[in-house]
Order: sequence, then C-alpha cells, then structure tokens
Amino acid sequence: MGEHGPDPTPENMTMMQGFEWYVPADQKHWVRLEKHVASLKQWGIDNIWVPPGCKGSSKNGNGYDIYDLYDLGEFDQKDSVGTKWGTKEELLKFAHTAKENGVGLYWDAVLNHKFAADHREKCQAIEVDPNDRNREVSAQYEIDAWVGFDFPGRKDKYSKMKYHWYHFSGVDYNAANGKEAIYKIVGEQSQGWAQTPDVDGEKGNFDYLMGSDLDYAHPEVEEDVLHWGKWLAKEIPLRGIRFDAIKHYDQDFLRKFVVQMDEAYGKGWFFVGEFWKDSTDDLRAYLNRMGHKFSLFDTPLVYNFSEISRGNGADLRKVFDGTLVQAEPISAVTLVMNHDTQPYQALEAPIEGWFKPLAYALILLRNEGYPCVWYGDLYGIKGEHPFPPSCGGALPKLMLARKLYSYGKQADYFDWETCIGWVRYGTWDRPFGCAVVMSNAGPGWKRMHVGEMHAGEVWTDVLGWQHNEVVIGDDGFGNFTCGEVSVSIFVNKHAEGRERFSKEFDSNIYEE
Repeated sequence: MGEHGPDPTPENMTMMQGFEWYVPADQKHWVRLEKHVASLKQWGIDNIWVPPGCKGSSKNGNGYDIYDLYDLGEFDQKDSVGTKWGTKEELLKFAHTAKENGVGLYWDAVLNHKFAADHREKCQAIEVDPNDRNREVSAQYEIDAWVGFDFPGRKDKYSKMKYHWYHFSGVDYNAANGKEAIYKIVGEQSQGWAQTPDVDGEKGNFDYLMGSDLDYAHPEVEEDVLHWGKWLAKEIPLRGIRFDAIKHYDQDFLRKFVVQMDEAYGKGWFFVGEFWKDSTDDLRAYLNRMGHKFSLFDTPLVYNFSEISRGNGADLRKVFDGTLVQAEPISAVTLVMNHDTQPYQALEAPIEGWFKPLAYALILLRNEGYPCVWYGDLYGIKGEHPFPPSCGGALPKLMLARKLYSYGKQADYFDWETCIGWVRYGTWDRPFGCAVVMSNAGPGWKRMHVGEMHAGEVWTDVLGWQHNEVVIGDDGFGNFTCGEVSVSIFVNKHAEGRERFSKEFDSNIYEE
C-alpha cells in the first residue's frame, strides 16, 4: 500500500529468444532485429535474448562455436569482421534502438569452451570413456591439441590474455594421429575435470561438452572471463545474461561471475542459465547452490508439452506435473521451443502445430513463471526444412493478451482431462481480467466465475477463433467455449486495448 492508496500492479514481462538455428548467415540479423524492435514492444515483448554475439569459428557459425569473447564483430578474424549476426557497429545501433523503445537485451554468454584455435600445442592427456568420464581408458601420453589461442587480429585490444594447453581441461581430437576421443588434459598446472556437483554428474562427470574445454580452476582463466563480463557491460547496454551449457562448467565460477555482475551493474539485471535436463530435482538443487538471484529454463515443461501434444486426448490437467514452474515459480523461465529443441536439432522435442497456441496460453496467461517466446514461432523457421510462423499467426495476440489482461488472482478449472480453463480476476488498476479455456479433443466449454463486478458485460474471444458472445450473469459466471483442439481467451469486448487486436503483426522480417 502506497502513501496515496494501493501500489500500482507491476506490468507483466515477456522475453523473446531473438533467433532460431537456421537464421540465414547473411550478417544482417542485428539490422533485422533493430528494424522490428519497436513492433515487438508494441505486441508485448520487453526483453530479447540475443544470439551469441562473440566471434565464432566462422562467419556461418551461430556463436556456440566461440573463438574470441572480446570480438563482437569488430576485428578481421576467422575470415570475417562481422559475426553471423553482423558487425559490432550494427549490434550497438540495435542495442540503442532497443533501449530507446524500452526493450532490454540479454546476452547469450558461451563460457564453457573455445573453438578454432590459432595453433596446436603438445600436452599430456589421458583418454576417458565417453559414457563414464571418470574412467580412464589409456595411459598418460603426449597429444598434439588445438589449444593455442593468440587472437592475432585483435592485437591485445581489450585483453592481453593468450590461451595455452594448461588453460583447458579437455579436448576431443589429437592432431598427431587424427584420433577422435575425449582426452583429459593432465599436468602440473591442469586440474582435470571440475568436480560434481559443480558440474553435472551425467556420464560420470559432464565437464567436457565440446571444443577446447576451459578450466576455471586456473586463476588466469577465471580472471580473464570475469574481466570480460565487466568489459561487456560497459560496451553494450544490457539488462541481463543467458548462460549457455551451465551444467558443463564450474558452478563456483559462475556464482562469482553473477555476484560480480550483480554488484557492479545488476540493478534490475536478470540472469538465467541453460541447465538442460529433464529433472526438476536437479534443477532445484542447482538453484539452491546458486542462491536464488538466478533462474533456469523449465526443461521438464517443454517435454510435458511435447508428450501431451503427441498423445491422443492426453490429460491436460497434468501439464505442470513435475515442472520447475510448479516447484519454483519465481525462478522458472517457461518456454515452448528453442534453437536446440526445434525440428532437426540435437535436442529436438517435437510439439505438434495444433498444440502450440495451447502451450503459449499456458505460459503467457498464467501467474507463474517468466515466459520466453521463440523467434521461430513468431517469424517462422528458415533453412532446408522451412516452417511458417506457428499458432496460425496468433502468437502476437497471445503476447498482447498477457500484457493487457492477464493480471490478478488466478482461479483454475482443471477438472476435465481434455478441457481445462482458468480465470484471471484483474486488479484495482488493471481491472479487465480474462477467461481462458482450451481443449485437446473435441469442442470444449467451461462455466467459470469471473466476478460479480462484471455482471452484464459481454465477453468475446480476443483471438477471434470463437465467434459467440458470453454475457456475464448476475452471479459473475459465464459459459466459455473453445473449438476442438483449440484455445479461446475471453475478455470484455469493450475493455481498454481491444482495438489493438485488430492490427496485423509484421512477421515479414526477411526482406526478399
């Protein structure tokens, strides 16, 4: 309660992942995002998780093949000045336009490994079992590894650090004999794998993922990457960081990094990690060790969506069972799909097209979790197997419904296997509320209470998929319907902002 009455209701926030795996490698992506950021804000996007913008092994790489943290598309390295996404100059222009429009950027920090070394170095190593990294399967011997990073194109600007064999804990290739295996680097200055539970215990010890695996037990590595964090925050106006592959590197280091960033720049900064594992217990344990100024993507929810969408008349009431958003709603970033789970990717989690609007309603229109909308669902997927925008083009309306009407107390009607609903009652200063009903079988309906204060009002579906009008009774109840395998979002047809749903979202982000 404020000095002059109740406090204003905080606005619902929505983030968007600003890329998909098959975005064309035309070095124009920062320009594309810059042109569309004002439109995204109007449709309810507040923060964009941008792709990894550091120099990768080639101009076609998505940035997870990271070469140089300090090259944001500024230096002629790996046969290009720009990254796949564009130049540093274009990135800065996009960042400032986003800031002017009130949209924050979350950087995608790839801190686990490096690729495309500048030269080889000889070092001692031991081969380990790929399925049990704690089990050594060879004696110690000398290998010739791609682990020398000089960054000659940058010429010591921003950082003088050079990387050598003793800054890494493992590689997967021996250039001396061309053998591919998982090699644990050993020596006086090398600590071997980080210990569990600082890294995940899958495969015995999941420190090694790919490329040249950084060893955060080495003080020079820790110092250089901590320095990079402070440098990045000064170079680019950011509002947070998404950390890639966090189950593969030292959690103690990540905690230091987050504390440093939080203390120096963190007023309102947001930190989310990719700990991709279908185990809420493991996700919660990680959060507890981080201290809760940290969020994780809700992996189990994605798999629930996938399973329900592919089951004939599966039980919608169980959609949140075993999810992070159910267990830790404050720390859960909810999502439907991302660049790893999209079709034809390594962690593909198929979600049938008809279920996408239901899934987005379940993350956007409920009280719990911080939803992340995916670029591929808004703008479509490019590449060899193209897909149009999902949800029949209705995703922007779902985002807008969240921004305008999804406020206040939540009442659930999870009382039928194939048809569920819920009501948001609104608040004193965001009074309209909404009623959501969905079915994964035939046409559905729910008699739901939206409040006596709405008696006599006429409510209609903001998606325009249901054409009936619902008159709210004197008792505050209405009979809300949806089509087969569909979802409806009913709101007072005279509610403030309804005219915005008649506008067209510009999904043509690629100029032909």
